[in-house]
Amino acid sequence: MASQPPVHEPTNRRRQLLGRLSLPERTFITDALRTETVGGVLLLAAAVVALVWANVWPDAYEAVLDHTVGPSAPLHLDLSLGTWAKDGLLTVFFFVAGIELKREFVAGELRSPSAAMLPVIAAVCGVALPAVLFALTNAGPGGHPSGWAIPTATDIAFALGVLAVVGSHLPSALRAFLLTLAVVDDLIAILIIAVFYSSGIRFWALGLAFAGLVLFWFLHRRGVHGWYLFVPLALVIWALMHESGVHATVAGVAMGLMLRCHREEGEEQSPGEHIEHLVRPLSAGIAVPVFALFSAGVTISGPALREVFTQATPLGIVIGLLVGKTVGIYGGTRLAARFTRAELNPQLKWADMFAVSVLAGIGFTVSLLISELAFPGDPALADRSKAAVLVGSLLCALMATVLLKLRNRHYRELCEEEDRDLDGDGIPDVYQLDDPAWQARTAGRTDGAEPTRPADKGPDGTR
Repeated sequence: MASQPPVHEPTNRRRQLLGRLSLPERTFITDALRTETVGGVLLLAAAVVALVWANVWPDAYEAVLDHTVGPSAPLHLDLSLGTWAKDGLLTVFFFVAGIELKREFVAGELRSPSAAMLPVIAAVCGVALPAVLFALTNAGPGGHPSGWAIPTATDIAFALGVLAVVGSHLPSALRAFLLTLAVVDDLIAILIIAVFYSSGIRFWALGLAFAGLVLFWFLHRRGVHGWYLFVPLALVIWALMHESGVHATVAGVAMGLMLRCHREEGEEQSPGEHIEHLVRPLSAGIAVPVFALFSAGVTISGPALREVFTQATPLGIVIGLLVGKTVGIYGGTRLAARFTRAELNPQLKWADMFAVSVLAGIGFTVSLLISELAFPGDPALADRSKAAVLVGSLLCALMATVLLKLRNRHYRELCEEEDRDLDGDGIPDVYQLDDPAWQARTAGRTDGAEPTRPADKGPDGTR
């Protein structure tokens, strides 16, 4: 008699949302967010300085902003300092964003379709709903629909800066979700800028920029090294992209995406990871704060604040950030969970996701950039839009602070559990619970309780 195939018992085990990260991913996220947190604090400080400068010494602020530097030939690089900050320094920011995107797709959370579905759906909903709310607010007379993209961006550095200032702990799973969400959000913002806010295309310059990108890719793939070769080439590509009429920051993203972010045999870091490690402090510590210094200086007065809540364009931005981002991200996450039949990490609650969704409504750097791109011929409207970005981001920051503080004690306990290392080997204990050697080393220790494994985690404590 032929043997029967084994009968598999049905399982009710469901995929978990916001489960514990793998150890390598947790290490990478921790290092990346440490730099972004410092950059976020500098960003907050730069924004405050810009507001004080623009309101106390407005003539001096405008004079510095409009001061022209650079050659007029052959590529019209005689630009104001404000434009250099917007088109030049932010290219460094988008270069790092490009590397982050590449890494997420080849080695991070986005490499698996099932894992990527949550942040992708959340990010798309968090972009679509603010745009829709802005469009509805500006549909009538006096509205300006061209600013629809302003409230769609999340600023991870500003959000982490808020967390650092208010002293709120946040488990690594929530921080990783916030970072991955921001990466997808950046990708959408890049596409929006390239498609909707580029005009007067000069195809000869665009073609040469593309040729430079091909050369950049070829040299990198051939294993050619040397900053003295790649930095001048990158500057030429940037200048040609700027001349072409496509926003110059697209050049930074394109070069970041071309770097190899997977490790080959014998490598401790891939070239992309190594370059990101070198450039991220420059982006977070200099490029973005200086851009904020030159972009966040708007007039704050009673009439100006009233206009934020009484005129269609700034009101649409505030509603988009505070309501659109929050409801879009939270609703998208719930939708993804229902669609994939996944369940939330039992150590967290949906209220935690709602608080993070509010925090993701902080849209600073890219929102300020799009404010200038959306209304190039109307500086007054651009300034009102920037004021609305500041007000909307501030409201999101305050609301998120209150919500996160309510759960901060629980977050602190989770963070302590994640970081506990009784045997001092540099590996958190939650990743060694079933290792006999670890059990022997920590037997009888009294300086901390043994971590507990959630009932539905795998035996190694990972997702």
